[in-house]
Amino acid sequence: MAPLITYYGDDFTGASAVMEVLSFAGIPTMLFMDVPNAEVLADYPDVQAIGVAGIARSKDPDWMQQNLPPVFAALDALGAPILHYKTCSTFDSAPHIGSIGKATELGRQVREQGWIPLVVGAPAMGRYQAFGNLFAKAGERCFRLDRHPVMSRHPVTPMDEADLGCHLSHQTDLSVGVVSLAEMKSGSSDVAIARNLAQGADIIALDVVDDETLAVAGRLIWQEGQEPGFAVGSQGVEYALVAHWINQGRLPARPDLPRLAPVDQLFAVSASVAPTTADQIAYAESHGFTYVPFDASTAVDANFLAQEQDRALSASLKALSEGQDVIVASARGPDDPAVARMVAAAEQAGTSLSDARDRLGAALGQLVAQIRVTTGLPRIAIGGGDTSGHALTSLGADALSAVAPLDPGGPLCRVHTRANPQIDGLEVALKGGQIGDPDFFVRTKTGCHS
Repeated sequence: MAPLITYYGDDFTGASAVMEVLSFAGIPTMLFMDVPNAEVLADYPDVQAIGVAGIARSKDPDWMQQNLPPVFAALDALGAPILHYKTCSTFDSAPHIGSIGKATELGRQVREQGWIPLVVGAPAMGRYQAFGNLFAKAGERCFRLDRHPVMSRHPVTPMDEADLGCHLSHQTDLSVGVVSLAEMKSGSSDVAIARNLAQGADIIALDVVDDETLAVAGRLIWQEGQEPGFAVGSQGVEYALVAHWINQGRLPARPDLPRLAPVDQLFAVSASVAPTTADQIAYAESHGFTYVPFDASTAVDANFLAQEQDRALSASLKALSEGQDVIVASARGPDDPAVARMVAAAEQAGTSLSDARDRLGAALGQLVAQIRVTTGLPRIAIGGGDTSGHALTSLGADALSAVAPLDPGGPLCRVHTRANPQIDGLEVALKGGQIGDPDFFVRTKTGCHS
């Protein structure tokens, strides 16, 4: 049977967030590191949703032009009614990097259709889409995206525009329409779709702020599964589909969720500089975690980086052997002097920050693999989308499955790999920079709020 949905996540943590939504709603889902062939899929006969964890969020349009079409074509060939290009829930992107507009154009070439649904709102994540504008929570407050304390000053893709259509207009010539919150609430969404199409819209943003609007968006996306469709947006697309399928009686309204079991020790790494992650590191330290700093400025030189990796490995193994929990991190937040030192080192060495970050992520990923093989720890946590990708690559992961919920957007997963029995079965908690409550790392160990 064809799956219900296939998707490509533009970073690893975002791809795992889609798996989280679908798996814990009762839809068997597997997230692969590459498009699976028939032999691989034969190992998972019950799978109904198939994802590919990608890196497009950190790549330029030329990279997308070369790499995305074959992935989209391979996913399209699996025959699912919906093919989803999964974006970050804060929609951070720019014409030169992580261009959602470019990715949408490439997806449209694979699946030509009347219109492309765009859903970024995901209330469970504190993301709300109203009258075409995106709002996101930071702590207990909700901000329009261009006034968000983190995203408005993101170091790579600062978001200076909350209107999704205006934002996309700098990345694509495709026309963007909106089904407004008022239309989603009043029962006139179908009329609004027709109006947008008559006005030449290629992409139609569907406002989502609550369960009611999620279900309406899901119905508009699904279209009874009659025609292959291409959708763009956050895991809000899956939240919407699940809400619609619950209304149809296809899924239980209250599925039985697996419980997170505790472990004796936890090892964690992070290259995220987000304030959210900084709060989580501080909380972990206050609850007994040993903090091992990783000098990110060494990423400009392979020899220095290898030495720093060895130092961090020795310090981590020593602390773990003494029964401590450990978190290795390159910074405590955006204002940590370590961030400026890395930038200065890259400038002095004539190395791009992007290349330096890639090498840093790869080193932390290798560190994760070394810790697992040396200690046999059953569970590891990884902070940062790029770091997660490098870590899973270093681990030789073939695929991930969902184990248990932690925080929305940051599930506990299980690594599947045929190549390395020492790695197969490892539990990994993957979280993006903006994801999770302050006790995320502690709860990943204990299984409960502290």
